[in-house]
Amino acid sequence: MQINAVTPYGAIPGGEFTVRGSGLLNESVSFGASSGQAVCSSDALLIVRVPEGAVPPHGWTCAIGMQIADGLHPVANPCVDSLGNIYSTFSGSAGQKTPVSIFKMEVGAPARPYVTDLMNATGLAVDRQDVLYVSSRNDGVVYQVTASGNTVPYVEGMGVATGIAFDRDENLYVGDRSGTIFKVSRDRKIFVFATLEPSVAAYHLAFGPGGYLYVTGPTTSSFDGVSRISPEGNVERFYRGLGRPQGMAFDVLGNLYVAASFRGRRGVVRIDPEANAELFVSGPAIVGVAFAGRSLILATTNALFKLDAGVMGAPLI
Repeated sequence: MQINAVTPYGAIPGGEFTVRGSGLLNESVSFGASSGQAVCSSDALLIVRVPEGAVPPHGWTCAIGMQIADGLHPVANPCVDSLGNIYSTFSGSAGQKTPVSIFKMEVGAPARPYVTDLMNATGLAVDRQDVLYVSSRNDGVVYQVTASGNTVPYVEGMGVATGIAFDRDENLYVGDRSGTIFKVSRDRKIFVFATLEPSVAAYHLAFGPGGYLYVTGPTTSSFDGVSRISPEGNVERFYRGLGRPQGMAFDVLGNLYVAASFRGRRGVVRIDPEANAELFVSGPAIVGVAFAGRSLILATTNALFKLDAGVMGAPLI
């Protein structure tokens, strides 16, 4: 047996690695104490599904995400502050009041309840002072979260408020999935920044090179993409060809990481500044991504995973 290539660069349990080489027919793959399930097998190609509790097979240059929290319900990106604390939501279904709205995971500690009085917590962001902000798609309000976990309204009237992000001048941008991107200045003046096609789920926002705001918002199409908006508010298509694109994050080289399906496979897609795309991480139900030092934090619909992006040559942020 000879292995020539293993793709993608990483996976979480339930994701798939594609192995190319020769002599692969009927070969098995062990991920530590667990065996992977062969999805497709031929002499030159083996597709294997990653089991629970997996570790990278010996000799493979790849990474496997480790679950760091469960019992959550994220619908967008997790959020990481400058100290490495991770925040994630239990969003709930529309109109559902959940016992906990936001969980906080301090470095080296398990997730703990942090905010408990908010319905349908959706988008998360921190400012330069590490103050946490959260949108509620239930009431159209973006809240500021105090150090003790209490919420104070920051701006109201944001429609079906979903994704939020700060620009370099600390203006806050809020995605109303009905079709508007709002810009909120530090003195809380509200402007309509751009108008897009309504989303069936949410808008997800991230700032990239040149001060451009990047936006995803799944529609009824199976061939969605990523839009970007110039600092002047001009909208253009950056990439098209993703299935249900959701949360995003950038690395220091300007590569964009998007939770989406790509060519029929779900995971995290990496798109370089020239709009060349590849599946970077394979895995089911991923809705959001964030960088935490050398690691990529992945949010699924019920858990958080931590994957060492440095192993795979991803630059640090």
